Amino acid sequence: MLAWFLAHQRKLPWRERPSLYKTVVSEFMLQQTQVDTVLPYFAHWMQRWPDFTALATAETNEVVHAWEGLGYYNRARNLLRLAIQVAAMHEPPRTAAAWLAMPGVGPYTAAAIASLACGENIAVVDGNVVRVLARLTADVRVFKSNGDAVKAFGGLAQALANPANPGDHNQAMMELGATICRPRKPLCITCPVLEFCAASACGTEEDFPHMAPRNMQRLALSRLWLVHDGRLLLQRHADSARRLQGLHELPLLEIAGKAGQDATLLARKRRAISNQQLEESCYRLDWTPALGTRIATANDLHWIPLAELPSVTLSGPHRKWIPSLASFAENSG
Repeated sequence: MLAWFLAHQRKLPWRERPSLYKTVVSEFMLQQTQVDTVLPYFAHWMQRWPDFTALATAETNEVVHAWEGLGYYNRARNLLRLAIQVAAMHEPPRTAAAWLAMPGVGPYTAAAIASLACGENIAVVDGNVVRVLARLTADVRVFKSNGDAVKAFGGLAQALANPANPGDHNQAMMELGATICRPRKPLCITCPVLEFCAASACGTEEDFPHMAPRNMQRLALSRLWLVHDGRLLLQRHADSARRLQGLHELPLLEIAGKAGQDATLLARKRRAISNQQLEESCYRLDWTPALGTRIATANDLHWIPLAELPSVTLSGPHRKWIPSLASFAENSG
């Protein structure tokens, strides 16, 4: 595994002149986000905040704004809190147990940081590692969630860990799952551990791991596109919101009351958040004094000048949708 990894690993920026800070930032960004998506964000982040001390001086709003498009924004807030704590320490944590006490750090992230950057002999288990181990052993258990599978394979992963080089071993396992032992059409013929794979020997590698079907919730929302005097109406999620706290999005059409019945459909957009599939219908409505009075009573609604939209923190999907909706609105007007 190590020989294969050293010869075939992807060239990733956090692997070039690796450091504890690079490892922490990359691990936070890679939580539930694909590598290709993370790459430009990581480069920009390192230019702006090259170490814990620099990040510790940043404002929450600018950190969240820099995170815009990566989703799961609590990761950005927790990363800032972590940087503030680390910058104030005589020396940063060195073990997974110590990292677990830091903001936003769970068992997987703690193990990744401790093994990759601090040399602790502790296994890292993510979805890629689960897939590799499930196929190697042809494990027939059905797991309710990825979390259950991670727990089930934790012991085996630790037994296979390489105490002489735990960081590269963990990276090799994850790299194998990401590039060779893929969910569909795995590249078995190039796999460095093919001779040990029970699932491949039976030709059933794509059947593993066995995961129970995920219950998805489907929601339909109606959004309002309202521009007046060169300003776009946006709704800011409360700082106490479970998701998207502090971020701006197009408001729900229901805030227009009966006037919403006269709105014109501009477009329908789809996105997913965790186990929710959202279909958002965006409607254009013309401003009227009565509508303006109604809007003025809502504390979470804000008129944002169109020229200032780049500096406002929006959810990633709405950031992408607004230019096309503006074009649709102009053509429909």
